[in-house]
Amino acid sequence: MAASSGDATSALNLDDVENLTDPDDIHKAYDKLCEDEKKITSDLDELLEEQMLLENKMAGLHKMLPNLQNLQTDSKQLSSMVSFTSTLAENVSSKVRQLDLAKSHVTSCMQRVEDILDLKFCTDGVQASLQGEDYEKAAGHIHRFRNLDETVLRMSSDSNEGSSLETSFKLLHEAEEKLKIIVQSKFDASVHSGDVASVERFFKIFPLLGLHEEGLTKFGKYLASQLSETADGNLKQADHSDAKDKRANVLYADTITLLFERIARVVEIHQPLVETYYGPGKLITLLKILQKECDRQVRKIVEKFKDKREFDLRLQQVQQQMMQNKFASAEKPVPKDLDILLSEVVLINARSELYIRFFKRRALGDVEIAYQEDESKQEKASDVDAFLSNCDLCRLMQELIGSYIMMEQYFMQEMLLKAVSMDSIESGSTTSSMVDDTFFVVKKCVRRAISSSSVDGVCAMLNHACTLIEQDFREVLYSRVRAGFPSGFDLSQAYNMVQSSIQQGKLQSSDTEKTKSLFLTTLNNCEVACDYCKSLKSSIEDEVAKLYGQCSEQSKAKLESGLTDLGNVANNFKDVVEFGFTQLNSSAIKPRIKPQIDIFLSISHNLLEEDFSNFEANDPWVQNFIVSLDTMLSSFKASFTSNNYDKFVSQATNEITAQLERAVLKSIFNRLGGLHFDKELRVLVGYLTSVTTWTIRDKFARLTQMATILNLEKVSEILDYWGPNSGPLTWRLTPSEVRQVLSLRVDFRTDEIKRLKL
Repeated sequence: MAASSGDATSALNLDDVENLTDPDDIHKAYDKLCEDEKKITSDLDELLEEQMLLENKMAGLHKMLPNLQNLQTDSKQLSSMVSFTSTLAENVSSKVRQLDLAKSHVTSCMQRVEDILDLKFCTDGVQASLQGEDYEKAAGHIHRFRNLDETVLRMSSDSNEGSSLETSFKLLHEAEEKLKIIVQSKFDASVHSGDVASVERFFKIFPLLGLHEEGLTKFGKYLASQLSETADGNLKQADHSDAKDKRANVLYADTITLLFERIARVVEIHQPLVETYYGPGKLITLLKILQKECDRQVRKIVEKFKDKREFDLRLQQVQQQMMQNKFASAEKPVPKDLDILLSEVVLINARSELYIRFFKRRALGDVEIAYQEDESKQEKASDVDAFLSNCDLCRLMQELIGSYIMMEQYFMQEMLLKAVSMDSIESGSTTSSMVDDTFFVVKKCVRRAISSSSVDGVCAMLNHACTLIEQDFREVLYSRVRAGFPSGFDLSQAYNMVQSSIQQGKLQSSDTEKTKSLFLTTLNNCEVACDYCKSLKSSIEDEVAKLYGQCSEQSKAKLESGLTDLGNVANNFKDVVEFGFTQLNSSAIKPRIKPQIDIFLSISHNLLEEDFSNFEANDPWVQNFIVSLDTMLSSFKASFTSNNYDKFVSQATNEITAQLERAVLKSIFNRLGGLHFDKELRVLVGYLTSVTTWTIRDKFARLTQMATILNLEKVSEILDYWGPNSGPLTWRLTPSEVRQVLSLRVDFRTDEIKRLKL
């Protein structure tokens, strides 16, 4: 029942208030009435607040009423006018359509009349022009006739005109065929007689007769015959040239250049003629004809070049030498002759690449003008690329470059062997001649390949150069380093020995001294080779960027890969240097340092006050050690490059710190001994810092921290330096090593050291 009562209350309607009997319903109704009253009061207040605004708006509306009435009247008048205008426009448009149709009929009739008049004019004009041998004018009439639509003219003619039109058509067709025969025969006669003006005259007539392809073909063959005659004359002149001429070494490169220049001039002169009379898109036909003649002439020149330069014989000799064929001829190609031959080969290829770029630029320019759609342009451009790729010129140059790469590789190898066999040291130099000679040859060969304008040739030579440097040349250096630095070296005589070798201009003296001097020079060669590799990469990179900046992305990626490999070659020489210094350390550095460290071990660091004072005045170890060390470093300084000398000092420092650290851990200290050791360490670090440009103090970090520990007054002071209290100090010693160093102090108790929380 309660639920039922609640539902009834929720559905209470204020219209039924008078019928309520339950007190709860009456209270709820009262509350709802109060809420409604508040809401209505709020709405009334808002309306009263807007009373002035509403009154102003109403006043404005009252003022606008007269204008609205006028507006209604004007709108009705405008509507009637628009309706009248629409009706009038419909009537006018129908008449306009009729007039337009009539006009089109009149225009069509006028066109037919004009075509018929043109036909009669052409019929009369072509006969008169042929009789007067005015072939240009006759061809113009024929061209005008060809542009008329015969079918439309026949359909539009009546029965009386039909026979007349047919007669005109017959006469014009006969005149067209007759004119074609005349023009062709006259053109051939002009070519035969060598009348250039007449050749060009009749060449211009072919397109008026619709003979575009035939005209271009005949004209192209004519130009090709002129090219052939000129090229044959140039080749004969080259055959009979004087061997002492200053251009004798590049004679055939000059001959092929003359051919390319001649073709370029022909294209430059006749391109405007073709474009004017034949239209865009026709130049490619002429270019292809000229290119076929170019292929024939290039083949002649290359064959003559190979014959006169004995190219095939030298290539065969190179192949036999590189394959190490047991039946190979004993005769080897002379490097100097090979050098001259290779220079001419790359010049021939460079001129060919330049010509091919010219051909491609002109052909693609013609395609760009003739075709508007991108798809058609791309298709024609692909045809041009395919034609060039398959032409004899490109194939011949690819064969030449392939042979050139093999011969250039052989030339580099032979020059490397020569550089090694003639190795010598100039006075005042720390390196021998072969490192300069080797990189000079490599740079020369790679730059020669770059000048060929062949991306594949450059990439191949970069690979061969990397192989030659990192394998052949590195192996020569590594074999000398692998022989080792003889032990028992009297360092006090090292400087005199090296100077004596330098003054003699080559490595002489005893076998031991020669081996030692050769070892040091080889280390310098390896170090300099690292810099030469980087310098070589940088210089070649600049040249490649200048000459091959416009090549394809694929070609750029290939070149970049080859240059990267060349730059990475330096790492192979770094390995040889590291190996050499490892041997030098075991043979020369360690034997000299160990006795001095043994002296350190023999001196007690458990000092009395009197001992400490005496050591300050007359140190028993560090000064003698520095004198011995300075003697060793000075004896090598003149034999090393600056970088290798710094590396030598660093190597000696590493050995000193390693041996001294072991010696410290075998010694016993008190507080005064620790103070004295700290002083010795500072003097030693100061000396080594003064003799090198490299950072030395970091190598003594562990020993310096040992000295700090040995200087403590009590064990607990280590906590002021350790852990979060260490500040910027980074400890190189482990907690166990710290305890081990603390235990070296005779006055520190073992149990206190063990209780430390590190």
